[in-house]
Amino acid sequence: MKIYIIKKYLVILVMFFFGSLNAQNAVEIAAKEYHKVAEGSNQQLLLTGKYAHALFFNGRQQEAMDLLQKNINRAAKKTDGQYAAQLCGIAAMNSKLLEDNTSAKKYIAQAKIFAKKTKELSIKGYVSYCEGWMHARNNQEHEAIRCFQQALVFYDKATQTDVVVSRKTAIYKELSSIYSNWKAYDLQEKYAKLTLEVAKLRNKPMDIFDAYMSMGYNYQEHYINQPENKNLRDQSESYYLQAIKFYEKNSTIMAVPSDLSFAAINLANLYLQYYPLSYKTKSIQYAQLGLEVGQKTEQYAQVASAYGIMAEYSMKEGDIQTAKKYLLASLAALMKDAVIENTIALSLYQKLAEVYEAEGQYNEAYHYYKQYVKLYEEVFNANKMEQGRRLEAQFEKERQQQQLMRLRLEAEKRKQQISLMHAHSKAQLKDLENLKLNEEIQRQQIEVIQLEADNRGKELKLSRVEIQQRAAQLKTSQQELAYKSKINSVYFFLILTFILAAMLVYYAYRQHLKTLKQKESLQVLVSMLEGQETERSRIARDLHDGLGGMLSGTKITLSGLTLFNESDSSRNTLNKSLDQLDVAVIELRRIAHNLMPELLDKYGLEEALKEYSERMSSDQLEVSSQFVKLEADLSKDKQIVVYRIIQELVNNAVKHAEASQIIVQLSQHNDHIMITVEDNGKGFDPHLADGKKSAGIHNVQSRLEFLNGKMHIDSRAGRGTSIEIEFPINNNTYYG
Repeated sequence: MKIYIIKKYLVILVMFFFGSLNAQNAVEIAAKEYHKVAEGSNQQLLLTGKYAHALFFNGRQQEAMDLLQKNINRAAKKTDGQYAAQLCGIAAMNSKLLEDNTSAKKYIAQAKIFAKKTKELSIKGYVSYCEGWMHARNNQEHEAIRCFQQALVFYDKATQTDVVVSRKTAIYKELSSIYSNWKAYDLQEKYAKLTLEVAKLRNKPMDIFDAYMSMGYNYQEHYINQPENKNLRDQSESYYLQAIKFYEKNSTIMAVPSDLSFAAINLANLYLQYYPLSYKTKSIQYAQLGLEVGQKTEQYAQVASAYGIMAEYSMKEGDIQTAKKYLLASLAALMKDAVIENTIALSLYQKLAEVYEAEGQYNEAYHYYKQYVKLYEEVFNANKMEQGRRLEAQFEKERQQQQLMRLRLEAEKRKQQISLMHAHSKAQLKDLENLKLNEEIQRQQIEVIQLEADNRGKELKLSRVEIQQRAAQLKTSQQELAYKSKINSVYFFLILTFILAAMLVYYAYRQHLKTLKQKESLQVLVSMLEGQETERSRIARDLHDGLGGMLSGTKITLSGLTLFNESDSSRNTLNKSLDQLDVAVIELRRIAHNLMPELLDKYGLEEALKEYSERMSSDQLEVSSQFVKLEADLSKDKQIVVYRIIQELVNNAVKHAEASQIIVQLSQHNDHIMITVEDNGKGFDPHLADGKKSAGIHNVQSRLEFLNGKMHIDSRAGRGTSIEIEFPINNNTYYG
């Protein structure tokens, strides 16, 4: 028997501008708020929808419609059409719920007219939502989707207030429901997940519960169409379980007590229809939960479904009496409901007819078959009217007409069969007596066969003993072979481990030797560079203190001679000599600076390079230095090495490049220093230069080994040269 999933709502009317209220005092609270504000004010117009909703869903539908009409007349007089548009939208949906289609069409038409008279985008979106809601209930789902999408456009452009977000959530639910009907499960899942995300962000318990249920139902329908994908079934179970746990955790604030029964029945039905019989305990557990809550909340359709699930398990176990008891209890509960679920009733009539027929109570069976056919005709007629609104209705009508004719023929056949069964009942009694005699004969034959089987059993025991002995011998041989195999494996792994250990030791030894050689080479290089710098410093001091002093003394002596020499030619000669001495002193100072720049010791690398760039610049050559994010504090040794590298590269450019501009740039990136020296000279081919490295490039590379750095040369004939150097601030990284 198929137990149909209970539809949670016969109709859905979403009112966005108020929270959940207890049904018992909802009317009183709404009335108090409505009458508290000034008559005819904008605030009262906004509260009208809340008051009308409380009246409508507490059995006072006519009062609700009168209240709406009165306030629509007031709102129509206002310049801004937002109030009238909103109230007309509510009245249209209420009229649709009352099955007053004429009034519903009138109100939605008025709502669209008033919506054009307002700039409030949220109201335009609400009217589009109301129109889509009505199309969905008229089975015009394509039009419904168009209106819902248009409403979302308005809501996305509107200010994202709590009301707007709530209305968007309602649209997500509607779209999810439509795409579920179309079996477009990817789109249904998209909007169901959007509903769940928004509900969690807004912390709305009812919306979170609805979203869990929608996701569970989506995965269940998807699994029905792809039964080989068990993951879809398990996803459905997961979301139903989350819905039940969430409800139980927040039961004190959940507005609809019957929601728990709805979720429990759906999960129990999932276990019944699509899980193995081993899930019976879980299914019965949730069916019992749905039954208890359904009885407390007087949701008889859910009570009927719970009994139906338990009846189905009794049928599977062959317990016809218990199944019949549950089926009758289910039918009795269903009859108490104000609106009978036809799908459940059809299933119950059909199953009761089958049960009574199996028991031989043909009159009862015929009674329920008649009830089944009668209800099916009613459902068919109702569906016939509904299907007439769809474009594909003709094909559905023909199929259902054929099915109805087939059912009627089957009913006639069953009636004839019941008559024949009565006629054959006596013959069956005689056959039964004959069967009893045959059973006695068969029993005696079985006793003879049993004796023969006992003899064969003894022979079989002897054979088994022999087989067990042979099996024991075979097992002993296998154990010996297995032991030898294990020993061989142990020897193999020991040898392999020894070889690997030896290889690792040899590798470590080689790496140690390599490291020692590198350290030795680096120490030699450091000693060489330190010696060079020491010698440069000594030579610079000797030149400055010794030769510089002598040149300065010679200049003073010659300057004194010019005072006593009155001959013009002699004086000119002395002045030329003094000028040459000045040039010699300047050149001496330049050489001394190049050998050991004082600014590097006093002010650091940046000031020393700036001074060097200015000193190397002339009318024919511009040398500039740039510093980008240079924050590292290099040691004095590294500053000297960097200065010498840049000095060597600039000197090479001055000597060979015939450049008019040289740019020196130092920058820092994380824990690395980058040096770039560029010129606009004649350039060269780096590949040809590799074969005959100059002394300058060799010096640069020697110093780079000290810095643990690397160099890249980019040059082409006629396009200048760019040399890039990179080294770590701390010598932990080795470029090798």
